[in-house]
Amino acid sequence: MCDTGNMIVIPDELKPRDGRFGCGPSRVRPEQIESLAIDAPLYMGTSHRQSTVKSVVGHIREGLGALFSLPNEYEVVLGNGGSTCFWDAATFGLIKERSQHLVFGEFSSKFAKAAKSAPHIGDPEIIESEYGSHPNPVSNPDIDTYCLTHNETSTGVAMNIVRPKDSNEAIVLVDATSAAGGLMVNASEFDVYYFAPQKCFASDGGLWIALMSPAAIDRIERIAESGRWVPAFLDLKIALDNSRLDQTYNTPALATLHMLANQIDWMLAGGGLEWSISRCDRSAEIIYSWAENSAYARPYVENPSYRSHVVATIDFVDAVDAAEIAKVLRANGIVDTEPYRKLGRNQLRIGMFPSVDPEEIAALCSSIGYVVGALSSGD
Repeated sequence: MCDTGNMIVIPDELKPRDGRFGCGPSRVRPEQIESLAIDAPLYMGTSHRQSTVKSVVGHIREGLGALFSLPNEYEVVLGNGGSTCFWDAATFGLIKERSQHLVFGEFSSKFAKAAKSAPHIGDPEIIESEYGSHPNPVSNPDIDTYCLTHNETSTGVAMNIVRPKDSNEAIVLVDATSAAGGLMVNASEFDVYYFAPQKCFASDGGLWIALMSPAAIDRIERIAESGRWVPAFLDLKIALDNSRLDQTYNTPALATLHMLANQIDWMLAGGGLEWSISRCDRSAEIIYSWAENSAYARPYVENPSYRSHVVATIDFVDAVDAAEIAKVLRANGIVDTEPYRKLGRNQLRIGMFPSVDPEEIAALCSSIGYVVGALSSGD
């Protein structure tokens, strides 16, 4: 292999037009920034309690209801802190006594740990599988909250969201942070579908959004009435009450809200959720076919039905150093293809969110092939 100090230059005709393939924060479309700049004089630096901002929050809530075809009785709730914050909030405001968690990667394991460490609820039931696969929920009459993950960002594994059989009055929470807007879901299969906007919705982090069923709302209200102590920042009843007023409990990042609203409008204008998902499906088809036909790469997730269509993890043979590939790509303006650090694999991880044109995934594959050839030849 050659020394990357002797710079490998990828021909411009091979490179994608936009070199950002990160898995979060993800690519932000230029049109989102332009729209924010136009509205900035009357929007940025204003109070989030005034109509200038509240109208954007209301637009987000209405737009997500349309995008996900939510039944009229479902509500869209917002709060600050991101999905990590929502895990803690859920231990206070959604899990009544005991939860079940499916663990198949770094992020699904974190919610399980949060529930396990919470002293006011019972020890959770944790069902694990090898990374690169996913487990399935198991009906249990002792469980009042089933906690699923639609897409495990660390491993590139996705699972279909189906309400467990015989779940009775238990509610279903789905971590959809890297899935929402890029993978199909039916509202009848969940009670809370929560996510942060820095993946498919091409915005910044620090905000959580939850699509909630009447059963979830009832659970929140009953726990609040029970007198359980909850820190105000993590109080889902407070978040619910404020969302109904088209605001958040404390000051949000206004640029995040604006970019999120613009992305929702873009998705709806393009054809809605099915259109948005079709872009991810096409990107996945391109990169997995390329890897399967490659002499030096292969999809990390062996079962095709488990492969994510928003986050692709691609392993390389030992003779090809994925870290060197990522280094050369970055030097050529193609960034954030490095693997999730804790997996420790010789692989690349590629974000294929809706803002990424499938043609750019094809160009990325061509660029990787060029770099591998140059590294192998020592050019």
